[in-house]
Amino acid sequence: LPLLQVDGVEADDVIGTLADAAEAAGMDCVISTGDKDMAQLVSDHVTLTNTMTGSDLDRAGVQKKFSVTPEQFVDFLALTGDKSDNIPGVEKCGPKTAAKWLKEWGSLDEIMAHADEVGGKIGENLRAALDQLPLSRKLATIRRDLDLDQGPAELRRSEADLSTLIEALKRYEFNSWLQELGDSEDSPQDTATDYRTITTEAELDALLERLDNAKLIAFDTETTSLDSMQAELVGLSFCVDAGHACYLPVGHDYTGAPAQLDREAVLARLKPLLEDANRPKVGQHIKYDMNVLALYGVEVRGVAFDTMLESYVFNSTGSRHDMDSLALKYLGRRTTHYEDIAGKGAKQISFNQVRIEEASHYAAEDADITLQLHEHLWPRLEKVPSLAGVLQDIEVPLIPVLARMEQHGVLIDGALLQRQSTEMAEQIMKLEKESHDAADQPFNLGSPKQLQQILFDKLGLPVIRKTPTGQPSTADDVLQELAVDYELPSLILEYRSLSKLKSTYTDRLPEQINPRTGRVHTSYHQAVAATGRLSSSDPNLQNIPVRTPLGRRIRQAFVAPEGWLIMACDYSQIELRIMAHLSGDPGLLQAFRNQVDVHQATASEVFGVPYDD
Repeated sequence: LPLLQVDGVEADDVIGTLADAAEAAGMDCVISTGDKDMAQLVSDHVTLTNTMTGSDLDRAGVQKKFSVTPEQFVDFLALTGDKSDNIPGVEKCGPKTAAKWLKEWGSLDEIMAHADEVGGKIGENLRAALDQLPLSRKLATIRRDLDLDQGPAELRRSEADLSTLIEALKRYEFNSWLQELGDSEDSPQDTATDYRTITTEAELDALLERLDNAKLIAFDTETTSLDSMQAELVGLSFCVDAGHACYLPVGHDYTGAPAQLDREAVLARLKPLLEDANRPKVGQHIKYDMNVLALYGVEVRGVAFDTMLESYVFNSTGSRHDMDSLALKYLGRRTTHYEDIAGKGAKQISFNQVRIEEASHYAAEDADITLQLHEHLWPRLEKVPSLAGVLQDIEVPLIPVLARMEQHGVLIDGALLQRQSTEMAEQIMKLEKESHDAADQPFNLGSPKQLQQILFDKLGLPVIRKTPTGQPSTADDVLQELAVDYELPSLILEYRSLSKLKSTYTDRLPEQINPRTGRVHTSYHQAVAATGRLSSSDPNLQNIPVRTPLGRRIRQAFVAPEGWLIMACDYSQIELRIMAHLSGDPGLLQAFRNQVDVHQATASEVFGVPYDD
């Protein structure tokens, strides 16, 4: 888009000059603005449009809105003044008075000539302003005589500079716009690919030979579930040369599916290569693929890289680290999304039901993009040895450790949790009754609206805070403050706490026990927390309550098999140790050297109280 920049004048003056030039050239001109001052530019061929309100202003519109013509509008502004533009005007002269004078005398000059005829206080104000009215008119006038380098004829849209645009969108992570560019016909289509489907023994032989000679193997699995412990293998994809990849289907079972190589036979042939620690491999979130293959007796070794972790170590807070986001960000490429081939929502089919023709491109692309991302990210990490060290010495070696932990799972006493759930249900019912008694009427404890009515309308409790919509807040911290003095907020808090424990843990955990292993299998995520800490999901086993008696009872359901123990370990005051090291503070260093309680030592120093007291 053309940019017209003129020093020493206001943008309004540039617009005014362009509008006049456009009209002189026989064009109709539309000025997009919400500024009423621009009404002076309106003519038979110049109109205003306000995109905020959706309103247009032509000559008749100006007359209707302001009761003056566009030609009189500068005089109108000079009389009424405008504080935002520092136009003084006539004191106490509003739009109606200004319009009345202009209707009677036609112009500012004539109004000034007949100033003595205006009576009352407003007449005095008009006469007092006579000396400054010419200046007010000058300040209100939009210039239309600038000497511009470009006129309307030159201000035309040119072809988009896509390479510069894409670079900017990547830099500032405008991923939705990048995706739109990826969908457009104008976007660069430098993505020639050679993707093949392996369906015969001869093709498998050729693939194994290529893999055997490869310096680095990118591979991916396609399955029936996101839960690696319950997923069935549908196919594998491989890439050893960017732009060239293949898909090996082994489990598509839709009606009319073509013949595929036998899954067990294929895995038997791939097993030596996948288990060879001397064959370097790369994947995107490769831990998932390791877990899936472990179900089939294949223990993947030789994992050298993981593109999700490369992105995470390179910039832990920079973006999401899923393949689609990374391909868009680093390769400028919109990948085929799972929804594109399997559908969305309730109509989504599992991968074994996807037609092999569509599945093949999707799966092969995954392996290809994985290799391309590695080739893009790893050289950047190598330039920062400390980051490369974090990846190679910490994150990648941790992958097989976490994979084994996930596969092994956690033993839970489901029967104990179910008994606790029954007890909680009784307590919740008791709390409901007590709450109804305290409110002197039944109501839904889970409804914020009903709770607002009971607490603030009926019982008249003080409003501590309001929601963005102006309603009294019933958030936990508000109820905690009210619970100091009132019974019902305390009951509601206890009800909420119990309900959450029941739904999150005592009800849900037994449902998550894997029927094959009799254990719960969480997923540990390396590429989520910016601090480098692991997170856990489905279920989150890092957030089991410990501070309350009920929470500690739930922890009792996490058990060890006979002859084993559960041991809990934790760093002692790790953040304070780091702070002592970084700050070199003598007091902190001394406290750690003497192995005293650092919090107690800090309190002693801050409050000037002997350590033992």
